[in-house]
Amino acid sequence: MSVLKHLKRVFTDWFLCGMLLATLLAYVFPRFGSTGGAMHAEWVINIGVFLVFFLHGVNLSSEQISHGLKNMRLHLMVQGFTFIVFPLLWLLADTLLGTRIAPLLMLGFFYLCALPSTISSSVALTGSAGGNVPAAILNASLSSVLGIFLTPLLVSFVVGSGSGGIDLGATLLDLCAMLLLPLVLGQLVRPLLGRFFARHKRYTNIVDKVVILLLVYAAFCNSMVSGMWQQQGAAVILGAFIGSALLLAAILWMTTRTARALKFSTADEIAAVFCASKKSLAAGAPMAALIFGANPGLGLILLPIMIYHPLQLIVCSVMAENYATRTRQEAQHLVRAAAPAPL
Repeated sequence: MSVLKHLKRVFTDWFLCGMLLATLLAYVFPRFGSTGGAMHAEWVINIGVFLVFFLHGVNLSSEQISHGLKNMRLHLMVQGFTFIVFPLLWLLADTLLGTRIAPLLMLGFFYLCALPSTISSSVALTGSAGGNVPAAILNASLSSVLGIFLTPLLVSFVVGSGSGGIDLGATLLDLCAMLLLPLVLGQLVRPLLGRFFARHKRYTNIVDKVVILLLVYAAFCNSMVSGMWQQQGAAVILGAFIGSALLLAAILWMTTRTARALKFSTADEIAAVFCASKKSLAAGAPMAALIFGANPGLGLILLPIMIYHPLQLIVCSVMAENYATRTRQEAQHLVRAAAPAPL
């Protein structure tokens, strides 16, 4: 029953429904949102991405981050899984199955594996499960900043740099200008505007999601105009779903086992599992537009993260409830253990 409840919540989420609508609109009106189309997607999206990361900077609390600096083993585990273990899992899968999977879809899986962790859902789920929230805030935020540099670097190892690949230097400059600069500006104005934006955080979250939907729409418009989707069958979507589900299952098992092998407390285990298993669509969509440009295959490249995103929400929401029950039982046990013995 709990799983059905979470499934209902996810599928009635306006943002996830919006992703489905964006792909449908791209099928019906592909020219409007394609590069050079009437929407002028390249300009709209650039402005939107800059605004989104500025708002992230304003809402990022340096005080909360400083509270999470204590457990270095936890931080190393989270960042190691995010930027090392995920790509290594892709390398193993590519070695075993690479010749049987469409090259652009395989690149999409690698892009998923190279992305940073999420901030909002990682912190929210860690909090609801009774985990170490300051550590989650620190690791998710650190992952987002590291991803600006590490994600394009990792992608360049697969697609190459320079002619025929990505221009790594130009891409890093673009990412710094579009992602890091607004993040820094947001932090600088936080003392002046932080309280105002905190009161209206609901609306800033809406802006974030609307920009992602525009990115998804534009990516699929370019793919439709190029004829790429017409060349792909339903097997590609099924393969993306199965691959995303297997990847999530593997990484959740590995992060849980690693946290317990390192003898983390339950609170630290929760933060480690939720931060190290997440991948950010919020960062992935705008970064893909900057890394891959108007590549007609961008829709297929984004497909794995678009599937992985709702899957991680469903599965980790169920896990959060189980963890919350466990932390309550542990707290009750400690209270009983600390109670004075009856005379």
